[in-house]
Amino acid sequence: MRTGRKIYSEKERAQKLAQIEKSIHGGATLKSAVKQAGISGQTHYHWKKAAAPSSDGDDLKDLVALEEENKRLKSLLAERLRKENAELKRKLGLQ
Repeated sequence: MRTGRKIYSEKERAQKLAQIEKSIHGGATLKSAVKQAGISGQTHYHWKKAAAPSSDGDDLKDLVALEEENKRLKSLLAERLRKENAELKRKLGLQ
């Protein structure tokens, strides 16, 4: 005889998904992590899909913008470190 279906709140779903992710990062397989959380694999996929933010198709544009910003920040950091290095060498009399 089947028991009634368990209805999970959004908070419980998020906790279960976090538990599964933690188990997977700990070296467990998806199948064993889902079983340990007490849900089915299909339920995991449904919850994960529902929890994922919807994309507007601007993902590539956002990625390119982030890469450009990253490149800009790296060059600023490199320039600052070069200046600090030169100043330290000057103070230590190494130049």
